[in-house]
Amino acid sequence: MALVKHDKIIVEPFLTFGNTETVFLKGRVISAYREKRPSSRNNWLKNIIASIRRYSGSSVPLAKVEINYRDKNYIVSTDENGVFELQIGECKPNNELSELVTFQVLEPKTRKSPVAHMEVKRYSGNTGVISDIDDTIIISHSTDIGKKFWLSVSKNAFTRRPLPGVSEFYKKLTGNGFYPIFYVSSSDWSLFDLIKDFLRFRHIPEGPILLKDKHINLKNIWKSGSGDHSHKLQKIELLMEMFPEMQFYLVGDSGQHDPEIYAQVIKDYPGRVKDVFIRIVGQLDKSRESELMNLPGSDHFHFIESSEQAIEILEKESIVK
Repeated sequence: MALVKHDKIIVEPFLTFGNTETVFLKGRVISAYREKRPSSRNNWLKNIIASIRRYSGSSVPLAKVEINYRDKNYIVSTDENGVFELQIGECKPNNELSELVTFQVLEPKTRKSPVAHMEVKRYSGNTGVISDIDDTIIISHSTDIGKKFWLSVSKNAFTRRPLPGVSEFYKKLTGNGFYPIFYVSSSDWSLFDLIKDFLRFRHIPEGPILLKDKHINLKNIWKSGSGDHSHKLQKIELLMEMFPEMQFYLVGDSGQHDPEIYAQVIKDYPGRVKDVFIRIVGQLDKSRESELMNLPGSDHFHFIESSEQAIEILEKESIVK
C-alpha cells in the first residue's frame, strides 16, 4: 500500500492577522496528501512515515488562488515555492462585518477544489513578544545535524519536548496571554501544523507563526531549519512595520544567529526593543562569548541558561508589568 496518495490540489492558509487598519494573509498551494492526526502514542516508525507523508507534498508554483474577505474577492498567484501573500489595507475592525477569510484554488483546475477558511486575528497595544522556536521553546539540537534530523522525523507534536520551564516563562512574559506573541523560525511551512499543535499541547501562549518560505521536500528534508537565516530579519521587519506602536521583547538562542539578528533590529528600530533574552545553547568558546558580549545594543541583552533564570530576571527587574 502506498504511503502517500496525491488526489487533489489544496490551499493551506497559514497567516490571517492584522492591526487596526491592515490585514496580512499568507498561505501555500500544494498537492494534497493523506495523513492521520498524530498521537502521543505513536512510535518512531509511525512518526517517520508521517514525516514522509508531510514532505512528499509538492508545491504548486504559479497557481491562482481566490481569496474572499468581507464580500470582496482577491486573486493572487503563488511563487516558485507555491507560497502566496496578500496585504489588505483600509479594513478597520467592524462588528457588523465577518472576519472570516476563505481561500480556494482556481488554477490549476481540479475535479474538486475544497474551500479553506481562517479567522482574522487583530492585534494592538504597545507591547509584544517575538520569539524563535528551535532550541528556544522546543528542543531541536540545531547545532547537530544528525540529532536534529532524527528528532524532526522520529517525533511528532505530542512527543517533541519543550525546554524546561518554557510554558511558565512565556506566560509571565506575555502577561498570561495579554501581550501578543509572534513566532519566527527557520523551519519550513511543512512544520506549521506540528508547531501549532506543539504550542497548544504544551500550554505555551499561541500566536502567528512565521516560517521560511523555501519549499522542502523528501530530497532535501534534512535542510529544514538550516541555511540562510536572513528571512528572520525580514519577518521581524514586517512585524515592526505592521505594529509601529509596539515595543517588543525578543527571545532566541545562541545557536542560529539570533543575537546578531536582534542586534540589527535594535540598530534599525531605535527605541522599539525593550529587552532581549538569549538562551545559551551548548558550551560557548571564548571567541563566541566575546562576540555576544560586544554586540551593538548589548545593554538590552540577557543571556540565560534556563527558564528559571529568565523568570528571576523578569521578577527582579519588573520588566513585565
